[in-house]
Formats: sequence, C-alpha cells, structure tokens
Amino acid sequence: MADSPTFAMWRRLAGRPGGRRLFSAAMCLRVPYFRTVLPSVRELRPGYCEVTAPKWWGVHNHIGTFHAIAACNLAEIAMGMLAEATVPATHRWLPKGMTVEYTAKAETGLRAVAELPEIPEFGADGVELPVPFIISDTHGKPVVTGTIAIWVTRKK
Repeated sequence: MADSPTFAMWRRLAGRPGGRRLFSAAMCLRVPYFRTVLPSVRELRPGYCEVTAPKWWGVHNHIGTFHAIAACNLAEIAMGMLAEATVPATHRWLPKGMTVEYTAKAETGLRAVAELPEIPEFGADGVELPVPFIISDTHGKPVVTGTIAIWVTRKK
C-alpha cells in the first residue's frame, strides 16, 4: 500500500531533530484553520494519531477554559492525520459527521487521540468509517469524547 503524501512526509521527518515540529508547521500551512489551536502532532501511524495543543488566550472561552469548538478542531486534526496515515493513496476521504460529548471543563492544554479499533479493507465500494477520539487534559482526565465519521471512496 502506497503512503499518502502527508504520511510519507511524517515518516521522513518524525525521527529527525525538530521533525515533528516541522511536520506540524507544514500541516498548518496546508490547512490554515488548524493553526488556531497551535497543534503538535506527537505520534502518527495507521489507525492512530496523537496531537497536543497548549492552553493559550486564542482558545479561551468566556470562562477562561479551552473553548469547546477549539477542542473539536483538535479532534478533527487527530482524525484527519489518522485518515492520511490509514487510507491508501488510491482512495480519498471526506468528513461526514461528528458527535461530541463535553464531559468536563478543559482547564489545561489538551491531548487528542484518534484511534481505530481495527483498520478496515478499502475496496471499490465506498465505506463509512467511524473514527473515535478522546481529548484529555494534561492530568489525563477526559474532557471531550466523540466520533467523526468519514466517507472513504476509491479515487477516480
């Protein structure tokens, strides 16, 4: 299976000094709205992605905690990078929907993990793939959980 250009870049950069930071910056150049949460991709492999974001004034809500929609942006980053590492280069993916539960106040920086229980076979027919995620604070307490459904089809 051929890597997507995004995952190929990760594999080239991740093991080098400053490579993860460079990858995260390149990701934000490609998808500018991601940069609003100052994300850092920590780990990426087929079926798994971990991304962190600091708590800074740009993500604060009216009570000074990490804004719920900024947390959703972090979840979308984790899902998107997981999809780039998982979906073969012969296919494309599109977000289809998102379900979210806000389980606690997010008073610190956050860590989002998107992880598939198993990687499906991608064939000629389209498939809806639910990607579960958990966003935790720096103490490991889950603050947001949910699933992002993506639609995967063969490229034409």
